[in-house]
Amino acid sequence: HNGRLYLYVGHDEAEEGQDFNITEWLCYSTKDMKTWTDHGCVLKPTDFSWGVGEAWASQVVEKDGKFYYYTTVQADAPYNSKVVGVAVSDSPTGPFIDARGTPLITDDMTPNGPRGWWNDIDPTVFIDDDGQAYLYWGNTQCYYVKLKKNMIELDGPIVPVHLPRYTEAPWIHKCGDWYYLSYASEFPEKICYAMSRSITGPWEYK
Repeated sequence: HNGRLYLYVGHDEAEEGQDFNITEWLCYSTKDMKTWTDHGCVLKPTDFSWGVGEAWASQVVEKDGKFYYYTTVQADAPYNSKVVGVAVSDSPTGPFIDARGTPLITDDMTPNGPRGWWNDIDPTVFIDDDGQAYLYWGNTQCYYVKLKKNMIELDGPIVPVHLPRYTEAPWIHKCGDWYYLSYASEFPEKICYAMSRSITGPWEYK
């Protein structure tokens, strides 16, 4: 953004015997890839009124001068599961605040796996050349949905994306006329990808 690269990371404070304990998201920025500025914590799960902990994968995108922070959060009742939330800021370094007051994606909106599990994680947002934004996400099953122009509401049905051996962590980029959907696959996880001429597929596994 304006010639500066912003890196958003989960801050893992796991102690011995814990797999991980990510309690906040931090931001660093650089202009030359060598000298970095530490902007500290820019968002915590508890900054969402419904969030009770566990910061998971996230992505920040800019549109029309605002910065939208899409992320996975462990939600309190009535959700009691991993959900996708979105926070917003006028600056890439925050402060980011809950943009909705409720999660964007909740466990009851997708039909895969037992309720209360981490089906709805790893959000990624791609803004196409025409300005239309798409949200992709999911564990064991990938989904996409259009976002409204305000970037904080869904604009249509949730659509399953069928990818071989898909586990989690979808990521979209475009090169020329091709869209690329990368994702983590199986255990131990490896990175696979599929290609399409359309952001909505069909996707050809590569």
